[in-house]
This record gives sequence, C-alpha cells and structure tokens, in this order.
Amino acid sequence: MPLFDVYPLYDIEPTKARGLYVYDQKGTKYLDLYGGHAVISIGHGHRTYKRMLRKQLHRIGFYSNAVQNPLQEKLSAEINRQSGCTDYELFMCSSGAEANENALKLASFHTGKSRVIAFDNAFHGRTSAAVAATDNKNIQAPLNNQQQVDFIAFNDADALEKELVMGDVCAVIFEAIQGVGGLDEPTAAFVAQMETLCETHQTCLIADEVQSGFGRSGDFFAFQKYNINPHIISIAKGMGNGFPVGGILVNPVIKAKYGLLGTTFGGNHLACSASLAVLQVLEKEKLYDHAKAMGEYFVAKAKELSFVKTIKGRGLMLGLEFENEVGALRKELIFKHRIFTGGSSNKNLIRILPPLNVKQKHLDQLFTALNVCHR
Repeated sequence: MPLFDVYPLYDIEPTKARGLYVYDQKGTKYLDLYGGHAVISIGHGHRTYKRMLRKQLHRIGFYSNAVQNPLQEKLSAEINRQSGCTDYELFMCSSGAEANENALKLASFHTGKSRVIAFDNAFHGRTSAAVAATDNKNIQAPLNNQQQVDFIAFNDADALEKELVMGDVCAVIFEAIQGVGGLDEPTAAFVAQMETLCETHQTCLIADEVQSGFGRSGDFFAFQKYNINPHIISIAKGMGNGFPVGGILVNPVIKAKYGLLGTTFGGNHLACSASLAVLQVLEKEKLYDHAKAMGEYFVAKAKELSFVKTIKGRGLMLGLEFENEVGALRKELIFKHRIFTGGSSNKNLIRILPPLNVKQKHLDQLFTALNVCHR
C-alpha cells in the first residue's frame, strides 16, 4: 500500500550515521547540523548509547506500566540531579506532543479550568490540545478548534493579565526559545511577570522544553536562565537521541492520583536506558558547557557575515535570519555542500540544531559554504 503523503521529502535516503555525519545509499557523506529536528543530542551512534541500549535489550525491552520498573525511578533521580529541578516528579510518555497533551490535561485537572494562553508563533505539537496551542491554522482541524486557546505576543504583560483576570485559564504554555516559530525569546522581565501573574490567578505555568531541554541551550533547561519554577516542564526530543521518549516534570503542588494520566509505551525499559545513556554522556563529556562555548563561537563567526540580518538563539539552538527566503539556500547547502540545516515558520531563517558534541571545524564548514553560496 502507498504511504499517506503528508511529508515533502528531500531526495536523500540515509542508510548510515556516525557522530556528526549521515551517509546516503550511495555513500555520500552529509554534515548533520539539524539533528533530525534537534533530536540527536549526543551524536549518531554514540558508543555509550549503543552499549546501554544493547545491554538492556538483552534483558527486557518492554513491559507496560502495570509492573515495577526501577529504571524510571533511576532516570527521574538523574534528571533531578543534573537539572537542579530537585522537587519535581516525573511522568513518562513517548513524544513531545504527548508530553504537552499531558501537561495541558494535568493543568486543567489541577485548576478545574479549561482555557489556555499560548504565544504568537508557538509550536507545541500536532495533536489535539497541543496543536490547538500551536500558532498555525493550517494544521488545525475543526476538532482541534474546539479547544479554548488564545494567543498573545511575547512581552505583553498587560495582555496576559487581561486574559488571566477572567479566571478561566488553566495554563499558560511557553517556549523559552521558540523552535519552529523562529527562535524568538521572551524578556526576563516578562517571564518574571508571567510567573507572578500565574501564581496570582491560580493558573499553571508550563515550560515547553521539548526542543530546548537536555542541554541544548547551554543550560539543562532554557527557562533556567530566568530563575523561575514552572508548574510543569515538558521534555522529549534530545532526551532520547533518536529513541521515542518524552515526559513531563510535575511540581509537587500538583497531586497525583491513580488513573489521572496513563500511557502504554511511555517509560519502557529501552526508553529509560536511552535517556540514561544521554544523561551519562552529557555529564561525562561536559556537553552543557560545550554547547555554550560552541554557541558563542557560532555567534562570533556569524557576525563576520555581512549578509546575515539577525543571529538568533543561544547555546546550540541557533538561527540565521536573512533578508530573503532561505528555501533555495537550504537546498544548495544540502545538495552542493552536503550540509543539513532546518527551516522554520519564518521563511527567511535557517535553524542550526547540531548534536551537542559538534566541533568548531563543523561550524566552520557551514560558514565556508554560506560564503560560497552568497557569491
């Protein structure tokens, strides 16, 4: 049977990947500076990752959440320790969209309210409430539009307060660095006001760290730059390095009870092993500090390019904005220079989301190619 055709695909078939590189069926080598939408955090085929998954597979790969799985508790403790979010509790699922669905559902349970506030250019997933909180009408079906979601601009505290005083908002959901939306960030002053307003009006603050978490920003979580304590933190993508895994960290002011949330595959043995491998590598190879250093190097090099309009992001969640649309540029980078980059809803911006162990030589390869493309 044919595939349901919803993806516009590049004519490339990856058959092997190692470190920062992907190889197609003809053996052509591509530099991966996109990591499959910020998923590849520690590089393709990292030896620690392969070893830990192989070892677990020989023991037990899966059982449902009807039995004890100490790996979940081990993973929870390790996330608590490395992130510094020591008071939070972990619920596991299998993707970022599922994480945000559970975050929004839990906020509604906790507050007894149903309306959500999201932000212009937000992206939180393609399912049910998550896509309703995504600022893209083209991917919202009539079913999704039954959700009560209103969008406001970043940094408009007055608009936020006007919405929250109505008393019907269960959650404010935000990305500390917007991903698909084009790498915009709120100001520190606004984030502080947002936290205060949510507390005042009994509204849950949800930090969507699906793309920016697990070290990509240079901190464990991008929101930690602002010294706030969200009620719920959504995680996925880089936490599995390609293995389907997601979750939410829940502030203990929100109480659990049996049946409140549930999942068949979330938190299975292989998923936990993949995430534990990622955390081990992030710490052992000092990739949090490395992400910051490489981000600073990237920004310094980008400033040398007169044809770049704006440099966006931090750590290794980065973007370059140009005066014109970048579709043709991205194709040239792929097919002529063999470099993968990402797009966004901002058609003038390319996103750079490499594995966190990227080196200066890899970034230099990108800047050399950009200079050639601009000639």
